[in-house]
Amino acid sequence: MNDKITLDAAVAAASEDCGCAPTPTERRAFGKMGISRRGALGIGALGVVALSAFGITNGVSAAYAATYPSWDDVQRAKNNEAAKAAEVSRIEGLIQSLTQKVAETQAAAQVASADFYDAQQAYFAAATEADSMQAKADEQAAVADNSARKAGQVAAQLYRNGGDDTSMELFFAGSADNADELLARLGTMDKLLEYNQSVYDKAVAARNSAQSLSDQAVVARNERDRLQKVAEEKMIAAQQAADAAQAALDEQSANLATMQAQLAALKDATTQTVAGYQAGVEAEAKARREREAAERAAAAAAAAAGGGGGSQGSGGWCRPHGGGKSSGYGPRSVQCGSKGCSSSFHYGTDFANGCGSAIYAANSGTVDYAGPNDGYGNYIRIQHGSGVGTGYAHIRDGGILVRSGQWVNSGQVIAYAGNTGRSFGCHLHFEVYVGGRPVNPVAFLSDRGVSA
Repeated sequence: MNDKITLDAAVAAASEDCGCAPTPTERRAFGKMGISRRGALGIGALGVVALSAFGITNGVSAAYAATYPSWDDVQRAKNNEAAKAAEVSRIEGLIQSLTQKVAETQAAAQVASADFYDAQQAYFAAATEADSMQAKADEQAAVADNSARKAGQVAAQLYRNGGDDTSMELFFAGSADNADELLARLGTMDKLLEYNQSVYDKAVAARNSAQSLSDQAVVARNERDRLQKVAEEKMIAAQQAADAAQAALDEQSANLATMQAQLAALKDATTQTVAGYQAGVEAEAKARREREAAERAAAAAAAAAGGGGGSQGSGGWCRPHGGGKSSGYGPRSVQCGSKGCSSSFHYGTDFANGCGSAIYAANSGTVDYAGPNDGYGNYIRIQHGSGVGTGYAHIRDGGILVRSGQWVNSGQVIAYAGNTGRSFGCHLHFEVYVGGRPVNPVAFLSDRGVSA
């Protein structure tokens, strides 16, 4: 206990000496978990992008290195008071270590998730800006080409016979006896020349504008590409953090109930046997395995019968959800609620079919992310090849059925719809990426024969 007090005091002192406020990402992530920055420092969760700060890797961490007690160990310890006290202390320490490791890794996953989301949204915004800038440059280039073409046509009309003499004949022929007509023709020529000059000026201005916008588009594309790399790096870190958090939770789930029962057996002063506690734990584990098997079977049946929401298209593409479209792609009004505010640009299409409804892989491919993604809640991303990917957001807690690196088939149930992240009701937020950039999912699916 004295060691713990000393550690807490040291952590508190370090926090005070730091003199730095939490970043917006840290504040949002820690706020969701109900911990302060000082508390985050205490569990080692501050500033985590890679998990090396925790000493956590994809393998087994130091917290799990200890050998867990067997039921035979408990039975032997129960027969000796000194051994029983030592075993109680050991089990309590292991339980505390497991609980602490879960808290540490979940806090790290929250921070890494927020970093990933912020980087991803910054990249999406930069990609949209780059596309918009290039579209404006192309528009001005078209205006310049059109104006130059008009100026050329007028010039050709004036001088199509070649030389000033023949062009003048056009105006003076048959006009010597009629001064009014001559003046009218001269006036027309003057106006034509003025018009041609204005068309030429417009072409030059449009060409200059197109060049300026093209230069800006190059800068915007460079920034877009830089932010894409940052987002990918943050995604890898977030996946590692999510995997570590899941590993810690799995480790706790696999051992906590057993150790709690062992602890109860050691502290039990009645005649109830250790075997009775062991049987209870085994019965509970069996029931859990049966529930999980039933869920997997139900998901497989839904995949076989559902066919990706029932709408199949060409090239293996299918509808990712059975619900109706509740929100489209593009600019929108910002909504705010207890979970925060939505973005002003909607990078996907929403499908609503109720909480817990199946979400299908829109096509076959490899999952390259499956875990928390801050504003998107629980999120899956699949790469389908040829630079095309899809994203699935707001999945319910515990509703992700796939893992990073896994191959999935078109129409396979990969998750269940929920209301996680900055969501305002159970639905699937579905995104399509081409070259990493978000595009309109409805238009994309429609081009492949899928009605959305």
